Amino acid sequence: MSGTKKILVTSFALFSLFFGAGNLILPPFLGFATGNNWPLVVLGFAITAVLIPILGIIAHARVQGTMYDLGKKVSPIFSSIYCIIVYAISITIPSPRTASVTHEMAINPYFESSSLLTSSIYFALVLLFVMNRSKILDIIGKFLTPFIIIILSIIIVLGIVNASTLTIVDQSTSNLDVLTTGILEGYQTFDAIGAVVVGAVIVISINLKDSSSFENKRELITKAGIIAGLGLLIIYTGLIYCGATFGQNFSEEITRTEILTQISKNTLGAIGNSFLSVLVALACFTTAVGIVTGTSDYFRKLFDDSQLAYTITAICGCIIGVIIGSYNVEFIIDFALPALMFIYPITIVLIFLNVLPQKIGSPLLFKAVVLTTFLFSIPDFLKFVIPPENLTNVIEIIPLANYSLGWVLPAFTVFIAVLIIEKYRRPIGS
Repeated sequence: MSGTKKILVTSFALFSLFFGAGNLILPPFLGFATGNNWPLVVLGFAITAVLIPILGIIAHARVQGTMYDLGKKVSPIFSSIYCIIVYAISITIPSPRTASVTHEMAINPYFESSSLLTSSIYFALVLLFVMNRSKILDIIGKFLTPFIIIILSIIIVLGIVNASTLTIVDQSTSNLDVLTTGILEGYQTFDAIGAVVVGAVIVISINLKDSSSFENKRELITKAGIIAGLGLLIIYTGLIYCGATFGQNFSEEITRTEILTQISKNTLGAIGNSFLSVLVALACFTTAVGIVTGTSDYFRKLFDDSQLAYTITAICGCIIGVIIGSYNVEFIIDFALPALMFIYPITIVLIFLNVLPQKIGSPLLFKAVVLTTFLFSIPDFLKFVIPPENLTNVIEIIPLANYSLGWVLPAFTVFIAVLIIEKYRRPIGS
C-alpha cells in the first residue's frame, strides 16, 4: 500500500472511530440552542471535540504505546488507575449510547421492537468485529467510512442550500455563555477520551501490519489525525449551521435526536429517514467497535498479551453495552455528566502535556499540573452529586467555576510556575 493510501485509510478509520452517537446528535442541537451565535459555539465545540482529540492522536503518535504510557510520568499507580477508570467509563457510557441512538433513530421509526433486542443484536455484531482484530483498520477505513462521509455530505449540502431562504433566530446570550456551552457540550462527544482510547487502537493496528520505522509511523499517525480533524470540523460546522437555520421550525421541547431527524426530512424528504438510519447505524457501530477493541487491547497487555483476557474483556464490554444500551439516549447523556466532569479535565491536560517536547514535559510538570487539575475540578463533579447551593462559596472564589471550568486557570498557572522553577533549577549550559 502506498504512503498516501495508508494515510487516507488511517485518517478515514480515525474519523469513523471518533464519529459516533454524540457527534451526530449534539451539533444540530447546539445550533438550535444558540441561533445567530452559531459561529461562536462552533469555536467552543471545536476546542473540545476537534482540537483536543487530534492533539490526543498526535500524543499517541509521539508515544506509540498504550494509554498507560500517557500517564506514567505522573506515576505508574496513577496511570493504571486512570486507565481502568477511562476504560470503565468508555464501555459503560459512550459505547452503550451508540446502541441507544441506533435504536431511537434507525430502528424504532420502522420496527416495533424493544431497545433490548436492538442492543443485543448490535453488540453481537460489535463482538464479531472486535474478535477479528487484525482486520478492523481496513474494514472501517476502506469500506464503512466512505459511506458515512457521503451520506453526511449530502445531508449538510442540501441543508445549507434549503436553509438559504430561512432566517436564523436571534438568541440574546452572552458570548462567554455561548463559548462555554460549546466547550462543555464537546465533552459529551467523549472525543478526548476517544482519542486516548482509539489512538491506542490505531497504533496497535498499524503495528500489526506495518514494520516501518518509529518515525515513519509517527508521521503517518500525525497526518492521519490532522486530516480526520479537518473532516470532523467541516462536518460539525455544517451540522451546527443546519441546526441554527432550521431552528425556527422546531418546538422548545424537541430532543437532540428529533432535531437531527427533522433536518434529515427537510433536506432529503421522505427518503431522508432511510439515509439517516444507515448513517446513524454505521457511525455509531464503528465507534462502539473502537471502544470495545481499545478496552480489550489494554487488558490483554495487562495480562501478558493474553488472548483469553482480550476475549473475556470484549464479551464483558458487549454485555454491559447490551444492558445500558437498552436505556434511552437522554437518560444516558444525563447519567454521563458526573463522570465527564471528573475525568475529562485530567484527560485534556494529559493530552497537552504529552504533546510537549520531551525536555519540557518533566515528571514534576506532569505531577503538579495533573494534581492541580484534579483538585480544582472536584467542585464541577460535586455539582451533580450534592445540591449546587452547598458549593456556592467555593464556586464564587474560583475563576470560571460558574462555567464548570474552574480547573483551567489554576492548571495553567501551575504549568507556567513549574516551567519557571525548572528553568532556574537547570544547570547552566544544559
